[in-house]
Amino acid sequence: MNLAGNTVLITGGATGIGLALAERFLQAGSEVIICGRRQSLLAEAKSRHPELHTLPCDLAAEAGRKSLVARVAQEFPRLNVLINNAGIQHRTRFLQEQDWEKFRQEIAINFEAPVHLAALFIPLLQQQDDPAIVNVSSALAFVPFAAAPIYCATKAALHSFTLSLRHHLAATPIRVIEILPPAVNTDLGGPHLHLHGVPVAEFVDAVMAGLKKGELEIGYGTAEKARKASREQLDELFKLLNH
Repeated sequence: MNLAGNTVLITGGATGIGLALAERFLQAGSEVIICGRRQSLLAEAKSRHPELHTLPCDLAAEAGRKSLVARVAQEFPRLNVLINNAGIQHRTRFLQEQDWEKFRQEIAINFEAPVHLAALFIPLLQQQDDPAIVNVSSALAFVPFAAAPIYCATKAALHSFTLSLRHHLAATPIRVIEILPPAVNTDLGGPHLHLHGVPVAEFVDAVMAGLKKGELEIGYGTAEKARKASREQLDELFKLLNH
């Protein structure tokens, strides 16, 4: 991928991995739009990087996704890169909690939204030069962390969908790319839960290098190990993660 000259939309782009990707694409010479649920975080990102475009959106709702696509198509008709990065992670135990609305929102944002946005943006992307759909899944797509069962299941589903979408779009100019983070030091799941993870900058630098090389599946650290593991190795990794 040529990192310069793109028009990039990043969901969940106000913090963490999304914001770091936005910063790298800006530095490379691309136009970047970020969207998110919290206006205060979008405003903070905008204050740090005035050249960013910010759009508030509710990706958990079908109407919110359709509204986002309509606005982007009108205001940024040269959009050629969609990065489905938004995600939420809840820790839960099924024996103790049955909060379906919380589960439903996690499924909607982590899986339903990327599938729906891909479908809605394909007509616009097909009109562009060097178009791409980039889905951010997780090492946990391969080795679930049992304390976050819904999150891990949505990321496994997103990985599977990405493979099929790449096959569906093989005859089009749209490249379908998957980014697989390991544990990264962000506030995903709540503050101070991922302090053991790799630094965001380190991970995103590796991602940008992979994008520049044209890689279609980009892992790093433990995610790269899980991505290439045998079934027996995955079983062992599961035991280690959930001991």
